[in-house]
Amino acid sequence: MIRTSFNDDWSYRRKPDTFQALLGRATDGWEPVRLPHDAMVCRERSGSDPESAHRGYFPADGYEYRKSFPVPAEHRERRVTLEFEGVYRQARVYVNDDLAGQCASGYSTFRVPVDHLLRYGAENEVRVEARSQDDTRWYSGGGLYRGVSLIVGGLLHVALDGVRVTTPVIDGELAVVAVATDVQNQSAVTRTVEVRTEIADAGGEIVARDVAPVTVFPGDTATLRQRLTVTEPRRWGVDHPYLHTCRTTVTAEGERLDEETTRFGIRSLTVDARRGLRINGEPVKLRGACIHHDNGVLGAATIDRAEHRRVEILKQAGFNAIRSAHNPVSAALLDACDQLGMLVMDELSDVWTRSKTADDHAGDFAASWESDLRAMVAKDQNHPCVVFYSIGNEIPEIGGPVGAVFSRRLAERVRELDGTRLITNGVNGMFAGGPELLGSLTGGGARPAETDAGATGASGAEPSRAAGAETSGAAGAAGAEAAGVAGAEASGAENLDVNAAMTRFRQFMPMLMTSELVTSRTAEAMAYLDIAGYNYLDSRYELDRTLFPNRVIVGTETYPTDIDRNWRLVQDNSHVIGDFTWTGWDYLGEPGIGRVEYQSDPAPTAGGMPGHQGAYPWLAAWCGDIDITGHRRPASYYREIVFGLRAEPYIAVHRPDRHGDQVRLATWWSWSDSISSWSWAGHEGRPVRIDVYSAADEVELLIDGRSVGREPAGEKNRFTAAFETVYQPGELTAVAYIEGRETGRTSLRSATGDVRLDVTADRSRITADDRDLAFVTVTLVDAAGNLHNTADRPVAVELTGPGVLQGFGSADPRPEENFFDRTRTTFDGRALAVIRPTGPGVITVTVTADGCAPAVVRVEAAPAHQAEAAPADADQAEAAR
Repeated sequence: MIRTSFNDDWSYRRKPDTFQALLGRATDGWEPVRLPHDAMVCRERSGSDPESAHRGYFPADGYEYRKSFPVPAEHRERRVTLEFEGVYRQARVYVNDDLAGQCASGYSTFRVPVDHLLRYGAENEVRVEARSQDDTRWYSGGGLYRGVSLIVGGLLHVALDGVRVTTPVIDGELAVVAVATDVQNQSAVTRTVEVRTEIADAGGEIVARDVAPVTVFPGDTATLRQRLTVTEPRRWGVDHPYLHTCRTTVTAEGERLDEETTRFGIRSLTVDARRGLRINGEPVKLRGACIHHDNGVLGAATIDRAEHRRVEILKQAGFNAIRSAHNPVSAALLDACDQLGMLVMDELSDVWTRSKTADDHAGDFAASWESDLRAMVAKDQNHPCVVFYSIGNEIPEIGGPVGAVFSRRLAERVRELDGTRLITNGVNGMFAGGPELLGSLTGGGARPAETDAGATGASGAEPSRAAGAETSGAAGAAGAEAAGVAGAEASGAENLDVNAAMTRFRQFMPMLMTSELVTSRTAEAMAYLDIAGYNYLDSRYELDRTLFPNRVIVGTETYPTDIDRNWRLVQDNSHVIGDFTWTGWDYLGEPGIGRVEYQSDPAPTAGGMPGHQGAYPWLAAWCGDIDITGHRRPASYYREIVFGLRAEPYIAVHRPDRHGDQVRLATWWSWSDSISSWSWAGHEGRPVRIDVYSAADEVELLIDGRSVGREPAGEKNRFTAAFETVYQPGELTAVAYIEGRETGRTSLRSATGDVRLDVTADRSRITADDRDLAFVTVTLVDAAGNLHNTADRPVAVELTGPGVLQGFGSADPRPEENFFDRTRTTFDGRALAVIRPTGPGVITVTVTADGCAPAVVRVEAAPAHQAEAAPADADQAEAAR
């Protein structure tokens, strides 16, 4: 089968109704676009509709796309298919105005055979309709946000997704590579063909081959299974992501009928409660990041380079695993994870049969779950990075018999499709317990496992083994207060500070989550899983080691502020194989769930979800270790220190203009309102708090060589040494000590003098195709390169040459500018412009700002056959050597 990109020469518009089209407006409003394209991010945001808060105050709408393309006459004897990797949402595909196919899911790859609707030897038109509604809890994007391919093949061919590679036997001497190939015959005669399978190493050398005949009846599909032996195999792993290639060729009487190339990795995968997760026999603890699917200033547009860059940055930040939240990830992201050594938990859906928003996928799930599941597994099956399939996230019905039955059906269907991966489900105890959970604490029903479960769970101390112990008076009082808080929230009582109530409610969560009710309500659904996924259930880790000694647990979703405590639990408990923070990368939608509000801030206005999201103009969640531009926030460096991957201390300075201003709200997902800078013009002589993150015993802080003091750090002090001083320009230095010996130091210098523009492209040479991008970082600095974080100003971008501005913005979580303005305001001294090539040649990017000399950077867009290898390809070549 010949697969070609079908991303160019499309047009799109907001979808008119049928009567508008009949009145002669069928040709109005079309704009040219290149796919992947997010139709929602182009729209104007508005705070007038509070129901749109969850998607970042973008309007819901319908969209349509169209493209004309020629079909040669000789294609009458071939098979023609359109493949859509992702259309948001409720896609309907028309070819020459006739319905050719549809897909309800916004995240599933689907294919549409179009042979019967084509005009051979003439122009044809494909038109795609999609609509986004009140159908998601985060920013979804809209339209053809992932790529489209045209697939053309002969009447006898390798079936789509028809090559499946597994490695059932691996040792130091050899690996058995099992290859199952589906050969499809759509001709009118029986055919006997020859299938040649070759295994090549990373350098292209053939290390194993096999040839076998196969006979296929008309209209039938035959599966050929071959077992090839690779001696002294190089294995794929997170530290050495070595990839092999499987080349499949189908011939008959010397004529090549079809060929496919499949990349895979030789690796083994085991898990148990005593030894945890092991890859190639080596133990691996998951340093995990939950991520949503949008790409920040690009919206939901899934362009390959953006996916690859995201994995690069997450890997550099110390993560070794990604959980897709809460939908299947793109093929491009999986390719990047294969190349860079990042493990993946690919997740099916946020809902099953009960809705979380008015028009979400629950209305279609019962009819489409099998096709959605097949699509996810078919996409993932040859990627060594995929270790887990997650069948859901915080499913409301999980605690009842219907949910348990659905869980079993999903898990068993995954095993039928792919028995080589592990199955999990992100279970939330609040959903599982249902309304009875709070009532049980005050009404004498199921009781907590212990009165101080949260404290013991967090510290790693041995929990009480009396799962049915009586609730103490203190616990009962706490439960009553918790129930009162929740009841008041539900009733919408006037003058209730819902945000504060939700924050206070957290202290009761450990007790609630260790209740017997949660234990019993999750037991059956957990029994169908290979790995029990715990969303915010860390207080159960040690308890469930006793209650369920064979259960293996992964923290599928945890609070970022608990990483040190949770990581200690992961390290101390073999049955807990890792932790996935919410979130590794910031995202659009669920705006402000990680915000910090102060008493001096204006009173919250209407909009957003009470106690959960920020009012307009909030756009980003503001809870990621890494912001939407790819810049690492202080939490990222703290996490790296907790993981034991960074020896140098890290300095996080709280904004001095907020010193003494009482925090009104810090949500469950908030980090401190701090940045790593010692440039605070206008705040000289004012008090400031400085946190230094370090695993060392103690940290000394110096300003221009003068000691401010020493404070303890390390795990006993939650890896943080806190200092109070006054701001004075100069050099701020943190020195870490273990047993009195210096182990590392970090310095920040104040920016002085004029503001300059520092403009840097991530690569000077890119590929002139629809998959590549250049990321241009704009930073306000002084002559020495020190950050001018308080000098924010509008900056403008102009392009010459074969490129377009694909997105431009900052990490500001509440902007009122859009990502397509050529002028954007920096945030904490930074902005990001993303350039997409339109052809080969030199793209010149000129950045200007008031009070600054212009800065210029040039990027060469080379034809695909001339472009430099991507960084991952270079790593692969090095591995081959």
